[in-house]
Amino acid sequence: MSATNDLLSNYQHVIEDLTLVTGDKGVFDVTVDGDVLYSKGETGRHANEGEILKLFSELVGPDVKRYGT
Repeated sequence: MSATNDLLSNYQHVIEDLTLVTGDKGVFDVTVDGDVLYSKGETGRHANEGEILKLFSELVGPDVKRYGT
């Protein structure tokens, strides 16, 4: 799953827990601390490549640098 790889490759130093939960009927939701970051059900489409990483980067803000930078 590229969203998982993107997040862990870039923000492994700030992510304490990442859980993948299977869903029904193609559900794909990404939540951070209980808040929905992305929902396929709301958008009607799967996330584009890099979209989850971009949303997470915006959420944590510019003060949290990507891993290794």
